[in-house]
Amino acid sequence: MSGHGQQLFDPEAPPGPAAAAREAPAVPAGAVEPEESGGPAGVLSIGALYDEVEGALASVFPRGRQLWVRGEIQSVSDQSGRSGHCYLDLVDPGEGERGPAARGRGVPVLKVKCWSRTWGPMRGALVKEGIELTEGMVVVLRGAINLYRPKGEIDFTLSELDVTALLGRLAAQRAALLRKLEAEGLLRRNAGVPVPDVALRVGLVASPGTEGYRDFLSQLTGSPFGFSVQVVPVKVQGRDAPGAVALAIRKLCRTDCDVLVVVRGGGSKADLTAFDTEVVARAIATATKPVWTGIGHTGDESLADIVAGRSYITPTECGHELVVRVGQWWEAKVGLPAAALARRVPALLADSQRRDTAARGQLTMATRNHLRLHRERLGRRAGGVVRQAPLGLAARQTGLRSVASRLGPRAQGHLTSEVERVRAWRRLLTAYDVDRQLERGYTLTVGADGRLLRSAREVAVGDEVVTRFADGTTRARVLGCEVREDRRAEKEEEQ
Repeated sequence: MSGHGQQLFDPEAPPGPAAAAREAPAVPAGAVEPEESGGPAGVLSIGALYDEVEGALASVFPRGRQLWVRGEIQSVSDQSGRSGHCYLDLVDPGEGERGPAARGRGVPVLKVKCWSRTWGPMRGALVKEGIELTEGMVVVLRGAINLYRPKGEIDFTLSELDVTALLGRLAAQRAALLRKLEAEGLLRRNAGVPVPDVALRVGLVASPGTEGYRDFLSQLTGSPFGFSVQVVPVKVQGRDAPGAVALAIRKLCRTDCDVLVVVRGGGSKADLTAFDTEVVARAIATATKPVWTGIGHTGDESLADIVAGRSYITPTECGHELVVRVGQWWEAKVGLPAAALARRVPALLADSQRRDTAARGQLTMATRNHLRLHRERLGRRAGGVVRQAPLGLAARQTGLRSVASRLGPRAQGHLTSEVERVRAWRRLLTAYDVDRQLERGYTLTVGADGRLLRSAREVAVGDEVVTRFADGTTRARVLGCEVREDRRAEKEEEQ
């Protein structure tokens, strides 16, 4: 053991004659004899090499020795749904921030395995305490060192996890986050966002189909009020849940909702970890709308509950409180005034009926007096009309005869004058008639497009022109064109 141990941990010293002489009395199992290999004595096979490594490990870490190791989880693979085992990669705290790219660059990695018989109860205990092993978490483990010969790896078999230390660390992190939010003025910021008295437009962040989702909506749909619910479906557990919940809250803040509600039914503490994250707490604390939460069961209080404007122990209680709030407003603004009005209506109706009866009596008497008075006035005026009608009619007839005698001659004279005007216009129009001018020997020349040609400048050599006579038309092509400049000067002077 000693000779081979020194050779194993001193690779710079090749096996020489002295070493061969020392090792000759005891050739280790698996060593190849010189006659068989043709090489120097003491050359090890792979199996013998691992025997030596196991021997060296056993000398430092006796079999069964349990060690406590502290490290940061670089990766985790929970095979609970398949083999039931769990595999972790641990690095020294702080080294995990360098990411997977740092592997193979001098960062020591300890591969940890936990068999199903150990991992099953351990995982149940973690879930009960609300702990989920994630990358970046620093843990303290107890187990034993092993050599995994098929891969030539030294690994660590997990047998115990220090949950107390882990819980204390998580509690310290939670307390530090609360202090940080309080220092930034975010811890009770959303509590100062006013809630409308009639919060009927509700923005809901939940996982549709879950029990918490149904419990919350059943309170609203079972109420007599017309709630309008805008749902943003999200995952409420798992690695992606915190980001999805925060994004949904920010999205609903841009809508016209009166209040935002985040609900999640009961479960283990591990199932509720999404609502204990900083990203969700900040999204609620900085929301421009009032945020209510109904997460988990009685006794559960997450960071989301602490920073929310109001928190309730269950989704059912949260929905019930919304209904109660609207019901209180309805009772104060509608129900009580309506009840008071209902009590006063009979007396008001009786008083109105008495006033109506008295008014009808007064109106009847006044109407009769007015009818009598107008009847007397009408009688007097009718008598006057009877007396004055013959005289007025005779005067009107005389005036009408005088007007009729003057109207006939004037109408006849006016008619004769207008007839002469029409004849004069007709003679003038006839003098300017195109056909009459053509009959007098004039012609009318137009271009091929029908445009009237008034000047020689409007015609170019080669153009086709149409000349109209009284008895027909001719078409010609222009061979030459002469413009009289003196005529042009005369026109310019006239203008």
